[in-house]
Amino acid sequence: MQPNPADDATDSSAVLPRQRAALRSVPTSGKPDSKGPEDPLRLGRKMRLRLLAAVQALLANPSIAGLKDAPKLAAVVLYAKSRAPKGEKNDLQTSIWGSELGRWMGMKESTVHHKVLPVLRGSGALRTRVVTDAKGHPTGLDCLVMPLWNAHHGGGAGHPLALTKAELATLLRLIEVLFGHGWTPEGKEPTPPGLLASRTGKGAATDRLGLLLMVLNTRASGWLQLCGGSVRKKEGRGAATLARLLGCSPSGARKVLARLVEAGVVARQRKSTATRMNGRGKVMLLPVARAYGRTLAFVETVEGPDPVFSARPDGACGDHAPAGAAGTLGTTGICGAEGPENAVDQERPDGAELHADHASVVTPVGPLQLSYGFSGEGREGEGRRPERVCVREDQAADGGDAVDESAPPVAEDGPLRGEKPKESPVDERDGRRAAGAVAGGRPKAVRWDKAQQQRRVGLPDDLGLRVALGPISGLWERLSGWQQDQVEAAAKAELKLLTGILEQPETAARLLADRLKDRLAETGGEALVDRPYPWLIRRGLVQRQACSDCRCDEGIRLDTGGECENCNNVLHIRLARRAKIAAQVDRELPGLANGERRRVLEERLREHTVLEAERTRRRHARAVVEVEGRRAAAERRRAWEEKVERARRSAPCSGCGLPDAAGLCPLCSYARRTDLLVREAVDLAVAVRADLDDAEQVAQLTARCEADTRTLIADVCRRRGGDEVWAAYAAQEVAERVRDERRVAAERRLMASEDAVAEADAAYEAALRQRPHEHQGAQAAADAACRRTAGYLLRSRLGQLTVLRARVAAGRSHRGVA
Repeated sequence: MQPNPADDATDSSAVLPRQRAALRSVPTSGKPDSKGPEDPLRLGRKMRLRLLAAVQALLANPSIAGLKDAPKLAAVVLYAKSRAPKGEKNDLQTSIWGSELGRWMGMKESTVHHKVLPVLRGSGALRTRVVTDAKGHPTGLDCLVMPLWNAHHGGGAGHPLALTKAELATLLRLIEVLFGHGWTPEGKEPTPPGLLASRTGKGAATDRLGLLLMVLNTRASGWLQLCGGSVRKKEGRGAATLARLLGCSPSGARKVLARLVEAGVVARQRKSTATRMNGRGKVMLLPVARAYGRTLAFVETVEGPDPVFSARPDGACGDHAPAGAAGTLGTTGICGAEGPENAVDQERPDGAELHADHASVVTPVGPLQLSYGFSGEGREGEGRRPERVCVREDQAADGGDAVDESAPPVAEDGPLRGEKPKESPVDERDGRRAAGAVAGGRPKAVRWDKAQQQRRVGLPDDLGLRVALGPISGLWERLSGWQQDQVEAAAKAELKLLTGILEQPETAARLLADRLKDRLAETGGEALVDRPYPWLIRRGLVQRQACSDCRCDEGIRLDTGGECENCNNVLHIRLARRAKIAAQVDRELPGLANGERRRVLEERLREHTVLEAERTRRRHARAVVEVEGRRAAAERRRAWEEKVERARRSAPCSGCGLPDAAGLCPLCSYARRTDLLVREAVDLAVAVRADLDDAEQVAQLTARCEADTRTLIADVCRRRGGDEVWAAYAAQEVAERVRDERRVAAERRLMASEDAVAEADAAYEAALRQRPHEHQGAQAAADAACRRTAGYLLRSRLGQLTVLRARVAAGRSHRGVA
């Protein structure tokens, strides 16, 4: 039966040969098995590509592309729940609760309000509006996805985001099946939870977004469309594909894929080949496969850690032939030890050449004789060819004659691919024996031999190291593999040190190369270096500081290339000290012979050096003690501050006595702030309305204004609703707004006073005298002078009000004392 070319997933490469018998035919209708409700995962090819283009366009929008996975998933969910435009009415917004959006994403409501919605609003991807009822209680959150709005108002009907009502409903139903939280509406059938509904917490949004993108990239066969190109073996092609879909690293996508496999929604398998070796990896979306009626007989989700040799293909000729084939021997362990039923697959890239299987132990049947072939032992420059691959494999294990008489005898213990001989024929020929104890038929490798096998002929691949080690390329070839690693590490350390010292870090490699060149010139060239490794580690690469300056290298400044000034200073100091001590010797011991004088001088110089060293040691010891003292003092201060902070936090509220309130609970704090704001608002109203010389009028107006203000604040808070703390917080906000409005009204009233008008007229006339034709500038100067005068008058009247109240309070207190 020919596959249907219209279906994008029924090609022969999407189903393994051994699984064709286990797959059922797909029903022609849009419902599985032609009965029951239509499965949301059964998307047609056009619908799937349409939804995929819409989701990709949404995630690629500049306002969403750089965000984390949680805001991205929130944008997709809100986009799917948006209303489609109907006629001329473009009502594209949707209403949702923060807790409901958190259940869609698998996270808490607080996380949505702190890390999802603010991020989307800040990037311009989302606009929100709190919906309240007649009493001011919030009833929802209206959300408008701005990329969808821009698509309908600027992109036209052909924009990928401009989905119809049916397409948006299909996308929403798909999301419900994948990770919807499930609900039971009244009078309707319940909606079951999605496949990842139980996946919550860290990484839940990433897993849900990854599953949605994988489903939209999966054909009807259930196999995910994998990316092409080269991928890292550790992650695999499935992880690389998911990484491109999510825009993350392959290692992170590998973890997401592993969690999806553990959740039972994804299965991984290797493509089977005719040689029974694993081919390219494949990823199956099990829900999609089940929705289309396809079943997978065997899915290998965990690969074996240890690779083994693969089974040989049937009908292979030569040393690839299986046991029992014509022209081969039925040798146990070589040509037929493992049947197809117990052979373990080994990963092999598509198109790679097959390799012969070899026995782990072969009985030698002949003397040493070299053959002509392609693989075998080392030749060490003798020009001979290695023995042929099939030399040992064409022999019987029990020492019988070979079928192919033209093949020469097997070389005794001749090494083939994958084997290590007990004795090397080359070593035996040269009179040398390999060192190391033999265990289990395999020798214990000698460190020197191992190092020689790992030797690299050329310099390291790093460009900086190649430049730095260029002058000693001849010495590098004489090093063993282990020594090359040590020299490379030492060179990296020197380059790091030079990079931190130099003003131009890019010259560090050239400077290290010049140092090696100078050291070779001092030695006399590479030919005079008997032991390259000690010379490089102890002499060639190391910096020689002639003074205490870290930039000094044998009297040369590394950063400037000139002479080290500190070295010159040290030299002058030492010469002056020597001259001073020599003068003391001549003065105290005159008439000494030259030899005796030199001996006494050197002895006193040594004594002075010892004294200087002792002084330096004591100075360093005092510095260490001082540093430890400062550190201990800092620790004590830090402990005291922590103790004070703990005491402050554990202090009860001074207003209501609530324990552990840091001296003031939120309710009392809001109440005190509200009282302060109410007093300021009352003062602003009284200062511009009352006669500040009449204390009785001021008191009456203050009491009436304060009562009205508190009544207004209480009415607004009652309409908003909420608990006691919320009401106190709302009262604080309302009081602050009332205070600001009364300040503006007071300044506006004082701007109409005679003083403010006179000041404005004076400023207007002064501006016109300076610039007669600039009436706008003069008017602006007059307005500024009027506002400035009004502010000054308001501050003056507030000060008079404060003084009046202080006098009244003082008079009352005096009367009370009398």
